[in-house]
Amino acid sequence: MKKSAKPHPTAAAPASQEKHEIRPGQSLELLKELHILTRDGKLNQDSRRKLKQVYHLYQFIEPLLQQLQTERSDISLVDHGAGKSYLGFILYDLFFKAGQAQSKAHIYGIETRDELVKRSTELAQRLDFPGMSFLNLSVADSTRSTQLPEQIDIVTALHACDTATDDAIEFALKKKARFMVLVPCCQAEVAAELRKHKGDAVRNNPLSEMWRHPIHTREFGSQITNVLRCLQLEAHGYQVRVTELVGWEHSMKNELIIAEYKGKPVRRAAERLAEVLKTTGLDHMQRRFFVADGTANSENVTA
Repeated sequence: MKKSAKPHPTAAAPASQEKHEIRPGQSLELLKELHILTRDGKLNQDSRRKLKQVYHLYQFIEPLLQQLQTERSDISLVDHGAGKSYLGFILYDLFFKAGQAQSKAHIYGIETRDELVKRSTELAQRLDFPGMSFLNLSVADSTRSTQLPEQIDIVTALHACDTATDDAIEFALKKKARFMVLVPCCQAEVAAELRKHKGDAVRNNPLSEMWRHPIHTREFGSQITNVLRCLQLEAHGYQVRVTELVGWEHSMKNELIIAEYKGKPVRRAAERLAEVLKTTGLDHMQRRFFVADGTANSENVTA
């Protein structure tokens, strides 16, 4: 039986494949400026992985923006630990650019490295993205900064290291954010505290075998940190969804937390949070995973 001839690949095949990986409407010039694409429009393996992560995160954020857009046009989004602002620029390019003449939407990139803030500011000006600005602030300092609005709609933190994610949560709570989209990274603080108080915890709690060995302490510390964050958000009245950002082959820092404010704080979450802290010997960390005063006893909460 004669085999059917395979289609002869054209010279444009590699470019076509790479275009298939780039979302429709995405500015190729922007991707080149961000060094995601090379000057001749190619993707290398590292930039392909970065782009896939940002696009996947965009798929989660886009419905939240669409929901807000039905209510008003002056949407505000703060991206903490912005770095080179891949996420902010791609969000603006794909979602806000087309309507920027009529829109009052604004994306704020928060970053501590001054050279990255300057570079992002210059790039936004070159691309004519008037609804983007960048501030040289720590996540903690941004909570008190007068350069940001009193209320923010969406707070994002992509791979904000260690306690920077907790600072982003505190920022979002104080700014009464409607949504939070968080990808935590390098949760070392709780693991360090588990090591410090391991003696007492191991003696009194058989479940402490889960973090008795050093490698388990690190892994369990990372896991329990995000559990505590989720309980904290629920205690403040947020509905929380936890999923993975991309396949584990692309990133080990892969847990994605999406929170939407629903109203009343949840008493049971506050109680569980306190119980978990006590059981793991971390009750001295209640200030880190704070809940609203009186949440456990107030009548204005959901059971």
